[in-house]
Amino acid sequence: MTALNFYGTGLPNLVDSVLPGKFIVVEGTDGVGRSTQIALLREWLESRGYAVAWTGLSRSLLAGDAIKKAKDGHTLSEMTLALFYATDLADRLEREIIPALRAGMVVLTDRYLYSILARAQVRGVDARWARRMFGFALMPDAVFYLKADVAHLIPRVLGDQGFDYWESGMDYLKGPNVFRNFVKYQTQLLAQFDAISEEFNFRVIDANRSVRETFYDLRREIGAVVSDLKKQPIEEPAPALEEDKSSVEEVVKAIQKEEAKESASI
Repeated sequence: MTALNFYGTGLPNLVDSVLPGKFIVVEGTDGVGRSTQIALLREWLESRGYAVAWTGLSRSLLAGDAIKKAKDGHTLSEMTLALFYATDLADRLEREIIPALRAGMVVLTDRYLYSILARAQVRGVDARWARRMFGFALMPDAVFYLKADVAHLIPRVLGDQGFDYWESGMDYLKGPNVFRNFVKYQTQLLAQFDAISEEFNFRVIDANRSVRETFYDLRREIGAVVSDLKKQPIEEPAPALEEDKSSVEEVVKAIQKEEAKESASI
């Protein structure tokens, strides 16, 4: 069960004290493989009888499309962007996350308020103001931080959709050199994530490794988080990496195009 605890005053008009499901966040910078890991986790959990709901940044009915259109114009101020994302998150909490938790589902979210805080802070938004703004946010049962250094992120991003305007910090960094700005922005972002990870007690997963190795660590950790939702725990011996290689790679290939589209739109 998920206790109905918030980072501040919370959302209004909620009478629940606990929610029967589990709320799990997967965090990390661009190119670290969040979407791939969530897709693998969804398939794995569903194959073991868990009902799974999935959501992510800028996917709300209220604000999702508006965020994408505004970012296409490359004209958003730092505070306006943070407020846009807060609106998106509040809408998804009310319409998607809390109803799914109330129904006893495992909710996986691709990034949460922590990414918004990290992005806002590197752009100079006041940290105390940003935290007060997210007082409505529900505390998750666990946050898994996929951590990879910039040297590992660069080839992954180049092999996918290439450098993105926003993920390269081009909206606030000076100079036309996208590569240099990407390195500088991601370095700053990683420093923020490291600090936020300690503040909010993230569970850090080494994402410098392969998709398979990262997935095995994640599923072991998440298996422990959700095990009390079923009478029978889902703990199982970790298989040799080569035994699951084909099945994992098939799933990865199936979602590569979808992942690229999702990453480009956020």
